Amino acid sequence: MKSPAIAVATLIGLLALAGCGRSEQVPVELGAPGQIPPSAQRAGDPALGYEILVNRGYVSCGVPRAAFERAAAEAPATRRFELPGRDEHNAGLPYQLNAATTADGVELVVSNCLACHGGEFNGELVVGLGDAFADFTTSPMAGIERLGLLVEDGAEAAAWRRWADRIGAIAPYMVTDTVGVNPAPNLTMALMAYRDPDTLAWHGEPRLEPPPYEPLPTAVPPWWRMQKKHAMFYHGGGRGDHVHYMMLKSLVCTDEVEEAREIDGWFTHVRAYISSLQPPAWPFALDEALAAEGRVVFERQCAACHGTYGENETYPNLVIGLEEVGTDPAYALQAVEAERFIRWFNGSFYGQGAQAMPAPGYVAPPLDGVWATAPYLHNDSVPSLAALLDSNRRPTYWRHRTGPREYDPAALGWAYDALDRGKEGAADPAAARYIYDTTRRGYGNYGHTFGDALTERERAAVLEYLKTL
Repeated sequence: MKSPAIAVATLIGLLALAGCGRSEQVPVELGAPGQIPPSAQRAGDPALGYEILVNRGYVSCGVPRAAFERAAAEAPATRRFELPGRDEHNAGLPYQLNAATTADGVELVVSNCLACHGGEFNGELVVGLGDAFADFTTSPMAGIERLGLLVEDGAEAAAWRRWADRIGAIAPYMVTDTVGVNPAPNLTMALMAYRDPDTLAWHGEPRLEPPPYEPLPTAVPPWWRMQKKHAMFYHGGGRGDHVHYMMLKSLVCTDEVEEAREIDGWFTHVRAYISSLQPPAWPFALDEALAAEGRVVFERQCAACHGTYGENETYPNLVIGLEEVGTDPAYALQAVEAERFIRWFNGSFYGQGAQAMPAPGYVAPPLDGVWATAPYLHNDSVPSLAALLDSNRRPTYWRHRTGPREYDPAALGWAYDALDRGKEGAADPAAARYIYDTTRRGYGNYGHTFGDALTERERAAVLEYLKTL
């Protein structure tokens, strides 16, 4: 059994991934395949946005710090990445956790955005890169209750109980069946089900029908794409004021519109920081002649959807219809069919200046730094770019290679093992959660077969060119 401290960072991060009344009258407008129009974004200070991101308690509930430190003292030493710019209250905390203080003076340790948007590459933490190895396959409640045993009575106990009760309500909706995929959309819908859209008050019972217990798998997109994207999400939803989507992480704890307004003011700056991020540079050897050859192929075969790069860059912001792209439709269809949650968002504080508006298709993303973002497709079903460009190379069952993380600079993806059986045939049931099984609903690796028409030489050249982006 894990000690409370061993898993505490993962637990707290898992709890705040996000995000009746008049909302029932809010009209639902869906998007359509085609170009997504731009929308004006509020100006902010990127430097202040970073300070807010790594130091402030925009998620306002969590574990009392005294209990966290007791648990940490019992845990074996683990590797930590240090974030620059941490203040005295946050120095020494794991990068995915921030310090906060309640109105009663209780110091808390709470999640920050890097719980999902901080990933490791080549031995370094990359802010804004999704964590391809995050584990959301177990319920957090056992660990939360163990932490509760370390909490003092009084105000600390009340703060812990508020946090634990929220998570106890939504925990069934946040557990995935595969390590690496992310349950954020399902968790956000669960939070909406328990909140009043007009007041943001929390209710002990859901006011809307909650989402399914089994989250569909989603990949965490890199933040630096937001420089170019007109909509936040894979299905083209998340239009208008991007701040009101980025701050949905605080929805687990934000009980009043007044608090949401304060966080909204902070996140104008966080959005500015996110939009200022540049992708990391390719850190390995590069065949420049082959890359130049690949650029020609890319601009002929791929640029119409994914844009052009270098001087005079272009990006079309296109939603590609499900029939055309051919990828697993479950996530897009769930979004357009979930009208109760679209109404909740559009009728709430978060919908002021923003609109959910998902479409039956997927956005062809900008490809800056794409080589660092394995696995691929919206559901992480394809382990490498080489396999994305050649559908014959896509394994039906696979798992990341165990041991130290190993990147394959030829295939452009994390090293993996192809398997001959899926979860049902796993010899060790505990190991089944590491198996990516593309036969399961929402986990399909089909579609996006545009690279199949290329020759082997052309595919190799395109892969080399993608290293330059």
